[in-house]
Amino acid sequence: MTAKADEAARRPLLMRAAPLIAVALALGLFFAFDLDRHFTLDALRANHAALKDWAGASPVLALGVFILIYAGAVAISFPGASILTVFGGFLFGLLPGVPAIVFAATLGATIIFLASKTALGDLLKKNAGGFVGKMEKGFREDELNYMFILRLIPVFPFWAINIAAGILGVSTRNFLIGTFFGIIPGSFVYASIGNAASAALAAGQDVTLQGILFKPETLAPIAGLALLALLPVVIKRFSRRAADTERAAHE
Repeated sequence: MTAKADEAARRPLLMRAAPLIAVALALGLFFAFDLDRHFTLDALRANHAALKDWAGASPVLALGVFILIYAGAVAISFPGASILTVFGGFLFGLLPGVPAIVFAATLGATIIFLASKTALGDLLKKNAGGFVGKMEKGFREDELNYMFILRLIPVFPFWAINIAAGILGVSTRNFLIGTFFGIIPGSFVYASIGNAASAALAAGQDVTLQGILFKPETLAPIAGLALLALLPVVIKRFSRRAADTERAAHE
């Protein structure tokens, strides 16, 4: 152990667990006060006029508040925080919506990542199973690339990746880079849905998730994301074929 890690391990268990306890309490209070009811498409539909007026009257303030709320929701590992990506596209469009979304999501993810990456990390790692155990091999082989793929293709929930990366000791640099660039395509798709919802409501149309998904402005980004999701499969297949060819050449 390094001197820093040894010093951290000697601290009382409660002190070492304090960051994770704070996150758990914040999430508990979030649901206790029924705040999750505001994070729905119905809430967006019901309050769209007031929200658009507020964002239009004070765009800088609105963007700052949005970033803080988004980062906070991600930091407490609220499972439905992705609906805020739709809100961001609705309120701010693709620009500055997508950059604000990516920044806020990366900030919130880093907070919970660092909270998980405490002296408790070794203890949690030894007793971790499920999704944490499934991710361990990928991180061990190539941290940055694996982090990028996990963000690009959400096989595991966003909040689960944040916690697992901290427990498994992923470097902060690789976590930040992989998260920031990996979530850009998905953020663009969800923000496009919000942007389409804004246009539909402005035109006096009813907004349903199915209706928005089949609009041309959202179909193209979704198709692009689907192609990106297939990219690792294609790369793996070609890599395997190249390896088989090379092996055959040496036999």
